Amino acid sequence: MAFHATILTLYPDMFPGPLGQSLSGRALDKGLWQLQTSQVRDFATDKHRSVDDTPAGGGAGMVLRADILAKAIDAAAPEDDPRPRLLMSPRGRPFTQAHAHKLAEGPGAIIVCGRFEGVDQRVIDSRKLEEVSIGDYILSGGEIGAITMLDAIVRLIPGVMGNMESAEAESFETGLLEHPHYTRPSEFEGQVIPEVLTSGNHKKIHEWRMSEAERITRENRPDLWDAYMADEDDVD
Repeated sequence: MAFHATILTLYPDMFPGPLGQSLSGRALDKGLWQLQTSQVRDFATDKHRSVDDTPAGGGAGMVLRADILAKAIDAAAPEDDPRPRLLMSPRGRPFTQAHAHKLAEGPGAIIVCGRFEGVDQRVIDSRKLEEVSIGDYILSGGEIGAITMLDAIVRLIPGVMGNMESAEAESFETGLLEHPHYTRPSEFEGQVIPEVLTSGNHKKIHEWRMSEAERITRENRPDLWDAYMADEDDVD
């Protein structure tokens, strides 16, 4: 069964967007995964198709209503639907490469795109929405976050990438950031390709790449480096 993503959004025209291009777009055309959108406003009950209201207790902004969003979720995913229900939210747990792998191996996902100040907590609780964040910053809504997350997931679905060995060497797959890359020409503006990469000595090339990956991770992401070293200590 192909990975099936259902997006609940106020802006369905944002999809497939970039997901209709390149690897994910070709995979979508081949049926390696499926994408469906649901317009949350279709479940509004008034003539203005309102989906939000003022926050209880006062404060700025508006909040997506629980009753309307619950109807949209129920219509998109009956109780026996095995797909996880995700809410794009800046307060959610960080989305990681490991999470992408787990989702790529499953049947798909129901993805709710938040808007305004947030979503009524009661629908998060009653519909068991798992809050997911793509980073420590605020976007106008969850749509771009959902596109980013799906791009990371889809490329891991079997058959989407032609060379899975390439994916296995990427940043985060080993706990380290990726080593530098070089290609022709051999000299560019006085800079040459490191000699070890043209030596033909695969052992030394592997050692150089590992050393560079460790250096870059240590300098750019000390948090990842500490986690990597902790894992190494556990193995020892």
